[in-house]
Amino acid sequence: MKASVSSMAIEKIKTEGNSLSSEKHKVVSLFCGAGGLDLGFINAGFEVCFAADYDAAAIKTYNRNHAGDLGRVVDLLETTVEQLCQSVTDSCGEGQQISGIIGGPPCQGFSRGNVGRHAEDPRNQLALKYAAIVNSFYRKFGLKFFVFENVPEIRARKNESFLKGLREELSKNFDIYEQELNASNYQVAQARRRLFIVGVCKDAGVGRFNFPAPSTLQIKVVKDVISDLPEPVFLSNKLVADSIPYHQNHWTSRPKSKRFETGVMPVGGRSFIQLDWMKPSRTVAYGNREIHVHPNGNRRLSIYEALQLQGFPFKYVLEGNMSQQVKQVSNAVPPPVAERIAESIMEQVL
Repeated sequence: MKASVSSMAIEKIKTEGNSLSSEKHKVVSLFCGAGGLDLGFINAGFEVCFAADYDAAAIKTYNRNHAGDLGRVVDLLETTVEQLCQSVTDSCGEGQQISGIIGGPPCQGFSRGNVGRHAEDPRNQLALKYAAIVNSFYRKFGLKFFVFENVPEIRARKNESFLKGLREELSKNFDIYEQELNASNYQVAQARRRLFIVGVCKDAGVGRFNFPAPSTLQIKVVKDVISDLPEPVFLSNKLVADSIPYHQNHWTSRPKSKRFETGVMPVGGRSFIQLDWMKPSRTVAYGNREIHVHPNGNRRLSIYEALQLQGFPFKYVLEGNMSQQVKQVSNAVPPPVAERIAESIMEQVL
């Protein structure tokens, strides 16, 4: 069983995971959230020199786990491309080449978890802003690639016109490649489907970009990653994060529904989906920041258990209240998936 997290362990991941080197390819992370996509790229040998997100709690998490305080609270709808370019120059250095941009614009306007979703949702405009930034950075920083992540529903028929316009913008300077990836194929104990669009600058001489092949190892299931964990602490008004044993995020809401007394959840509902020990998890959180029921059926998953089902390392710690932490783990790209994509880019593009 793993020892409890310590300040020394956190400093180790910050220094080892983010050691700065001028020899590494620099990337800018937009909509970075808690940093799952970034962690995968760092593990593959990239250097993140600037990261931005609208969520202040997520940026606090990012800067706790990544060296250099590179995370910035930025509203990209209100920030001009020119302002962002200046911020990146200040952070990454004057005259530096930025090899890539990575990020997943908020997907609530497309996600099935949002019952009121529609193509005109103003949050969808962030995807178009991402495209504008990509094209500007291509001209200013010599951008070689970008990675765009979103829910598969962005390709639904009702979003056809929007996606056509987005593809046209992203294709101005880049050849684009799309593929839906399931995290369970990359040693993540979660059946999480997401669409990835990788853009490769047209003058890079890359004839075809190939997404990473699924792992040949046996698929991980829930039992593989959380069966040996101790019971979590239940949320209370007097609970202090540093007092939570084992791991600071190993906490969950106190079970109040009578459904938890039986340990068996109703079939067909959305709010009480019970995970199966012998299968990959469903997408760990959904809808109004709800989190799935533990396989034992007597409580919901802890935040830390959800982090493990996302493939985060033990040392990673989320900041914020429970609702903010659920949002962060829900929005994160599983680091092992990000790492495989980053390795494919490193091998084929750079």
